[in-house]
Amino acid sequence: MKSADIRQAFLAFFEEQGHTIVPSSSLVPENDPTLLFTNAGMVPFKDVFLGRDPRPYVRATSAQRCVRAGGKHNDLDNVGYTARHHTFFEMLGNFSFGDYFKREAIRFAWTFLTERLGLPADKLWVTVHVSDDEAERIWKDEIGVDPERFSKLDEDNFWQMGDTGPCGPSSEIFFDHGPEVWGGPPGSPEEDGDRYIEIWNLVFMQYDRDAAGTLTPLPKPSIDTGMGLERIAAVMQGVHSNYQIDLFANLLKAAADVIGHHDITTPSLRVIADHIRSCAFLIVDGVLPSNEGRGYVLRRIIRRAVRHGHKLGAREPFFHRLVAALDAEMGEAYPELSKAREQIEKVLLKEEEQFARTLDHGMGLLEAALAELDGEVLAGETIFKLYDTYGFPFDLTADICRERGVTLDEAGFERELEAQRERARAASQFGADYGAAIEVEGETAFTGYDRLEDEARITALVDGEGNALAALEAGQTGVVVLDRTPFYGESGGQAGDTGYLEADGARFQVTDTQKQAGHHLHHGVMVEGVLEVGGHVAPRVDASLRAATMRNHSATHLLHEALKRVLGEHVQQKGSLVTAERLRFDFSHFEALSAEQLTEVEAIVNREILANAATGIEHMSLDEARARGAAALFEAKYGEDVRVLTIGSDGFSVELCGGTHVARSGDIGAFHILAETGIAAGVRRIEAVTGEGALAYFREQEARLARIGERLRAKPEQVESRVDALLERNRAMEKELERLKAKLASAASNDVLAEVQEVAGVKVLARQLEGVSGKELRTLMDQLKNKLGSGILVLGVADADAGKVSLIAGVTDDLTGRVKAGALVNHVAGQVGGKGGGRADMAQAGGSRPEALPSALAGVPDWVAQQLG
Repeated sequence: MKSADIRQAFLAFFEEQGHTIVPSSSLVPENDPTLLFTNAGMVPFKDVFLGRDPRPYVRATSAQRCVRAGGKHNDLDNVGYTARHHTFFEMLGNFSFGDYFKREAIRFAWTFLTERLGLPADKLWVTVHVSDDEAERIWKDEIGVDPERFSKLDEDNFWQMGDTGPCGPSSEIFFDHGPEVWGGPPGSPEEDGDRYIEIWNLVFMQYDRDAAGTLTPLPKPSIDTGMGLERIAAVMQGVHSNYQIDLFANLLKAAADVIGHHDITTPSLRVIADHIRSCAFLIVDGVLPSNEGRGYVLRRIIRRAVRHGHKLGAREPFFHRLVAALDAEMGEAYPELSKAREQIEKVLLKEEEQFARTLDHGMGLLEAALAELDGEVLAGETIFKLYDTYGFPFDLTADICRERGVTLDEAGFERELEAQRERARAASQFGADYGAAIEVEGETAFTGYDRLEDEARITALVDGEGNALAALEAGQTGVVVLDRTPFYGESGGQAGDTGYLEADGARFQVTDTQKQAGHHLHHGVMVEGVLEVGGHVAPRVDASLRAATMRNHSATHLLHEALKRVLGEHVQQKGSLVTAERLRFDFSHFEALSAEQLTEVEAIVNREILANAATGIEHMSLDEARARGAAALFEAKYGEDVRVLTIGSDGFSVELCGGTHVARSGDIGAFHILAETGIAAGVRRIEAVTGEGALAYFREQEARLARIGERLRAKPEQVESRVDALLERNRAMEKELERLKAKLASAASNDVLAEVQEVAGVKVLARQLEGVSGKELRTLMDQLKNKLGSGILVLGVADADAGKVSLIAGVTDDLTGRVKAGALVNHVAGQVGGKGGGRADMAQAGGSRPEALPSALAGVPDWVAQQLG
């Protein structure tokens, strides 16, 4: 049964059951800041489930395009190397919005699978949540599922939309590929095998989880289901890999033809065939390659595909030529693909040509780094710079270094990469928040440009969960909304003010101020007394923290202009964060700044601070501001009348800005750059301190130098030479250590091989290892097979704490006709409470009885003797 037929059969079946067929939504979620991409079939219905988006139907079905290549759900690095991971996939789903519930959802799923698709009931395995006795009864008593093919699981069978909000137990349906495929049923130690594959998930949305974790039954329980089209197509077409289904057959062939590499089982071709789908449909939905957000993810996917083509020998642009094959395969189901075909090809071709230049540039830099290499290890910092700043793929660096006999500092690269991920997560604009918005009529008048204290009336009070209150009492946390306030609400990168709201006998501590729909929201805690809606308070901003924040904010404007003068006019602000402690400034630039450039930038900013020029604030039309050359960083947030800030001598910096600033540049005091890093391709970040923060930093550095000097028994001016001497001594010791480690490793390998026995003229090795992870067994097996030349090997690792055993068996090619690795590993696994499988020359298994491993391995020679008989 072809994939297109399955898709149509699914939609037709549920339409017959009273469901409205809803077309696939865009891969860019509408009005949902929590997601980079639509990553599941229920995403377009989130607001329907939450009651915010009433629809004219209560039953729906869809074939939803999905992408998982960024954010929390990211399968990118697994694509091409596993049987079922994709960046793009189609999710078939049926949904009930307060209409039917468990009984109907279960019956629909079972009927479709067993009657419409004709899957044998004895090939299906069902799971439910441990608490869901109702679903268990329906499956066993009404559907008649064999109890032997049924499991009750915990975490794997409970779904939630976010940390709070709708959630509930789920029921999953698995397909059993048969005993010839290794793996166990869900919940077993061997569940990670390929025998039992999940094909359908039924979510019973019946609770509302609050911030405390309390589950409250929903008044209208709902249904959300999902079945991957590619997975069910693999089942229906009798294959074990999604890449063997008809949807991929023509794409793999087309990729092989344009590249000239015709082994369609090559992982690189699978990567290309998968990536053309996600790239094309992302472009269809308006995403274009860029250096941030969704565009950056698209660019990364394109470059990964081009890199794999390059790996297979492609030297000319090829990726854009696959759009025609994709259109032929999926254009009928998705006409928007056909309409956008020419645009997709143009975008992909441009990216390919640009990346070709990146590859050329990166090759030049890598060649230079290798030529200057002192030793045989390429530093992780260098690898990361090639990857992050120039977009040069890690695996390409690895391939080239391998050819030159150079080892990569992978640990150092991973440290740099993880640091970049943390920076990217911190900078991300995508965060979950399902709390209700605060709705208050009118607006809050901001008076904080020229005062830090005021008199105001309370227009609204809200508790910590978003509920409107008439009064806020001592000890309660909440939000206070005023008709006027001197508190600056967080915006434009500047943090919100803190301080107090005071009235007779009442005091509210403001810990943060945010803006929402024209109002300033004063978040905090009621320290004493009571505040009531309609009452009056005296807002008082923390003057010291406001002053420190203003120093940092004004410094970002000087920094922006200084960067332009040192690096060029291409520098544009990409984001900022200004607090009382420090400033963070993100900007567009294609490479890391040199030490000399950073010194020059810092000097320019401090020169403007010393000039102590008065800060100018003017209000004018947007056209007038543009005529003045004002930099409009966030034009979309400004109307026709704008606020223009001029800071520094002779109009050094002129920008649109709604924030608060120092009266004169000299009020900043001092400026010092703490760090300059990359947070994405083409985007750099500078972190810096000013004023008292800079002085505190200088004092700490001076104290640190003094402490180091004491430990080295050297004066501050002698520390550098003393450290150089220690480093030289350390390098000599490291070289000696590496020599000794190599000698020990060689001895250990020989020690293992010394335990080889000879059985019927065949070398046999059965050994339990310590300090080796299960994942490292395959590599170690390959090494030992090469050293042994000819023989039969079994290696085992026991983890007593986890109650697990990992096994691997290897048979050299000359002996596979007499002994099969799969049979050998199953013989050993059976004695340690497990089973396994694999190829004739290599097979793996798991077990649950670590204590039985020694005796199981001891019996290997006798078993081999019987086989050789």
